[in-house]
Amino acid sequence: MSNEPIALNDALASFDARWSPRIVTRVNDYDVRVAKAQGEHVWHVHEDTDEFFLVLDGELHISLREPTGERTVVLRRGSVFTVPRGIEHKPSAPSGASIMLLEPTGTSSVGDRHDEVPGHVDATTGHELDS
Repeated sequence: MSNEPIALNDALASFDARWSPRIVTRVNDYDVRVAKAQGEHVWHVHEDTDEFFLVLDGELHISLREPTGERTVVLRRGSVFTVPRGIEHKPSAPSGASIMLLEPTGTSSVGDRHDEVPGHVDATTGHELDS
């Protein structure tokens, strides 16, 4: 990890992959990740951790399957939302979005339980940001 400031716009410009987060820094045992979102991700669940989203640009939709039923939250630029642990959810960005995520190091981008992962989705625990 760099001990220099990181421009998020530069970090996002360094890759094109959709739904494939890059780790820009770490805070204690958490990764600060950025990702490009386009189209739909997959329904998935993080059993043991919440998932924090910050929309840097564009608009992100997060469908949730909660005990009271299904709903979708819409996040515009500058909006934040936390999906509670154990809640099945599916992010999507119909027109594209740039997002920042805060998750414990090692958390899979498709959670612990998920639908089949499309070939374009890099379902890893995040890639180190290229220097």
